[in-house]
Amino acid sequence: MHYTSAAPGDGGTAGRFTAVGPGVSGALLAEIEPLVRYELPEGAPGRPSDGELRALPQAFTYAVLSDGSRLVARSAPVRETGGGAGPGVRFHAHGVHVPPGVPLPGDRLPVEAWRSPHWAAATPGGPAPDPLALPQGPAPVSEGLDDFAVSRGPWLAAVLADLRRASAAEAAGGGPVVLVERQCADVARWLGLAAVTLPRESAERLTFTTYTRRPGSAAVRVAGVLAADAEAARGAGLRVHVCTGQAPAADGTGDVWAATAARIWRSRSPELFREARELPGEPFAAGPLAVTALCAGIALGPDGRAAAADWAADRPYALDAKRTGRLVEALAAPSVDDRTGAEFDAAGRLFGALEGRCPASLTAPLAAMLVTEAVRGGNGSLELPGRDAFTGPEGAAVAERLSPEVLTELGGGAAGALSVARTVQLLRVARLLDVDSTELLPDAVDRLASALLSESGARAGGAAGTGAGGGQAPEGPPDFAPALLELLDEQFEVRTALLGALDRIAPCDPGAMARFLERVALPFTGTQALPHLRMCAEVPEAMATLGGDRAAVWRRVLRAAGVSPFAEPLVLRTAVGLVWEDRAPTVEEARLLLDAATSDAHRVAGTWARLVDAALDASAAGSPSVSPDEAAALAHDLLRGFPEEIGGRERAGLLLLVLVRDLRTGAPEPGWAETVRTLCAQAEPVEPALRERAHAALVERLLAPDRPGAELYAFVHGDDAELVAAYDRAARSEAVRSRLRAQPAYAADCFTVWTAHPHAGTAWPPVAAALLDEVLRPAVRALSAEEVAEVEATVGRTGSSGRANAFRDWNRSSTLGRLGRRIAGRVRRG
Repeated sequence: MHYTSAAPGDGGTAGRFTAVGPGVSGALLAEIEPLVRYELPEGAPGRPSDGELRALPQAFTYAVLSDGSRLVARSAPVRETGGGAGPGVRFHAHGVHVPPGVPLPGDRLPVEAWRSPHWAAATPGGPAPDPLALPQGPAPVSEGLDDFAVSRGPWLAAVLADLRRASAAEAAGGGPVVLVERQCADVARWLGLAAVTLPRESAERLTFTTYTRRPGSAAVRVAGVLAADAEAARGAGLRVHVCTGQAPAADGTGDVWAATAARIWRSRSPELFREARELPGEPFAAGPLAVTALCAGIALGPDGRAAAADWAADRPYALDAKRTGRLVEALAAPSVDDRTGAEFDAAGRLFGALEGRCPASLTAPLAAMLVTEAVRGGNGSLELPGRDAFTGPEGAAVAERLSPEVLTELGGGAAGALSVARTVQLLRVARLLDVDSTELLPDAVDRLASALLSESGARAGGAAGTGAGGGQAPEGPPDFAPALLELLDEQFEVRTALLGALDRIAPCDPGAMARFLERVALPFTGTQALPHLRMCAEVPEAMATLGGDRAAVWRRVLRAAGVSPFAEPLVLRTAVGLVWEDRAPTVEEARLLLDAATSDAHRVAGTWARLVDAALDASAAGSPSVSPDEAAALAHDLLRGFPEEIGGRERAGLLLLVLVRDLRTGAPEPGWAETVRTLCAQAEPVEPALRERAHAALVERLLAPDRPGAELYAFVHGDDAELVAAYDRAARSEAVRSRLRAQPAYAADCFTVWTAHPHAGTAWPPVAAALLDEVLRPAVRALSAEEVAEVEATVGRTGSSGRANAFRDWNRSSTLGRLGRRIAGRVRRG
C-alpha cells in the first residue's frame, strides 16, 4: 500500500491512500492511516536543499493491528514536484500488510527491512519489488552494531532492561519506551541490538517506530524521537532515554541480565547471546548469560558473578568439565577485588554442588578463595569446603598462609570482641586447615559462651521471661544456630568445652540460658553432668505442665539437675532464677526454699538474699493472704541463719518485722518507741506499709492498760509527731471507743494517761487534750451514773485523790455545759 500527504499549500485534506493491495479492508486502512502519517521535525526548512531533505528523519514502523495482522512501513519526506503552491516537502508512506500467522520473507525480523532498497518514495505505476524480500546474508541494520553498542556503552544496560520489559507478552502500561537520538537510523540500531539480544518471540513482540513527534499517542512499544521532543515525552510520564547528551554516571538499573548483556556487547561478542539461550533456564535469567560471558573471558561485576555461581550450583550437570573449569577460574581469579557477601555465598553453594562431582584439582581455587574470605573477609554465613578439599599442596599453601591469622584472632588479638558467627567460623577453619588451637580453646570458648546469650537476645531486652509468671514464646533460632550446631557436631572437644562453659555461667542468668536453649537445641545428652543446663532445658516443659504452681515447678527443675543442693549449692541459685527470675517468692515459698537446704548451701548459692526479699516484700505488700506472724517468723529465722550476710536496711527491716510480732504477742526488749524510730530510720527507704504496721503495733500496745509505764513515758516525751499522730488515729478507732463505753476501768486508765503529761513537748499535749474532749468525753456521757462513779473511783484508786477530783471537775464541766445549753434552748423557745 502507498499513502501520500497533501501538497504544501493544499487545504482540505491531510493525505490519502494512493494504492492498496488486496485483502486490506477499509477498517484496517482507518487503523493504518495514523500509523503512517508523518510530521516534520520542529524547525525543519520549508524549502530544503537536497542535503537537508536527506537529513530529515524517516519513520520506520512495525505495528500489530487489531485483527492480529501486522504492518511494516516506511514514511519518508519527499520533495513536492506537482502543481502545488510551490516547491516544498510532503511525505510518502510505503507499507506492507502481513496477514496473521504469516512470517516475513526469509523468516526475518521486521527491523531487518530498515535499509531495504525496495522502499518506494512514490506510488509506482505497476508491480514493484517487495521491500521485505531481502537478499540472503546479514541485513544492513546489523552492520556496525558492535561499534554502535560500544559508543552507547553508558546507556546500554538501562535501555536493554526497558526493551526487555517492553517485549513482555503482556505489555506494561505507561506508554512506549522513548529513545532520543540525533538520527532515526540510530533508533533502528537500538532495535537491531534488541533483535540480537532478546529471544526471538520477545523481539517479535517489540513494535516500534523510529521517529515520531507524538510518542504519547503512538500505538507501539518503542518510539524514537529527536532531542527537541524529549522534554514533552518526559512530561507525558514516559520512560525516556536520552542517548545524545552527557553519559550517565552509572546504569542504575539493578537488572543483572541487562548489565551482563551490556558487557557482552561492549566486548563485541554478540554470538554469546545465541550460545546462552542454549543453556537451561528462564529466557531472561541472568545466570546462563553470566556463565556464558565468564567462560568467554568477559569480566563481570559482583552481581553477575553471583548469578553465574547460583545458576551453576543449581545445575552442575549443565556444563562440561572444560566450561566448569573456566567458570571456576573466572570466579576465583586473584585480580577480582570487589566480591560481595552474596557472591561468596553463591560461590560456596557452587563448591558444594561441584564437590565430589569434579576432581579436587578443578575446585581447589574455589575452595582456597572461600577459606581466605572466611578468615580475612569475616563473612560468617559462608559455606566452608570440606576437609578433602585441602589434602593436596594447594591446601598446605592455604594453611601456611592463613594459620597465623586464625590463631591471632582466636586468641583475642583482634580489635573488639568476636561475634558468635565469627568465632564459630574461625574454629571450623582451624579444624579445616589442621591448625592446632588447643591452648587457645578454653578462653575462646568462654568468650563464645557469653556471646551466645548476648547475640541470641536471651539476656535483658530479649524475649520475655520463663518464670512462673509466664512470658511470650521465644522467636525462631538465631541466624548463627545452624553453623553452631554443625561445629558442635564436627568437633567433640569444642562441644565438650562449650557446654561446660555454658553450664558454668548458667547460674549467673538462668532465665537467659533457658530462653537460649528454647531457641537453640544444644546436644548435651551425653556423659557430661551439666546440671544447670539440664535445669534450664527442663523449665519450659515444667511450666507448661504445672502452670502457676511455682513450688512444684521448683522441685521438678531441681530434680532435673541430677545433683543434690548439698553437693552443688549453685543449683539452688539456678532453680530460683528459673522459677522466680526477678520476682521475690512468697513467704510460703521462701519457707520451702529455706527448709530445702542448709544455711551454708544458701550462703554459697546467694539465694538467702531472695528469701530476705520475700519477707520484706510480704510486709510491704500487706497481703491479707500472708500472716504477719509468718513473715516475722521467716525474718527471725533469716536473721539467725545469716547474721553476717544480712546488714543495712534489710537487717533493719527484718528486725522491724520481728519487733511488730513481739509487740503484738510477746514481750519485746525495753525502749519500744526508740527502737521503732531507730529501725525505721535504718530501713530507709522503708516501705510505707511496714512503717504503718510498726507504728500501729507500737501505739496499740501503748493503748493497752498493761503497758509498762516507762514505755509510755518514753513515748510521750519522745515528742515524735509521726508516732503521736499514729497514736491519735488508733485512739479514735471504733475498737477503742467501744472499749471506753464498755469498760469503766479502761476509761479511767485513758483519763489518767491523757491528763498525766500536760507539758511533754509540743506533739503530745494538743493530741491528749483533743482525745479527752473528742473521744473520752462522748464515751463517759454514754455511761450510767453508777459507771461514771466507778470510773471516778478507779481514777482515785490508781492515781490519787487529786486525780479523782480532777476527773470530777472535768466531768462536771461537761455536765454543766450540757445543762447550760439546755436552759438556753428553753429560753429561746419561750
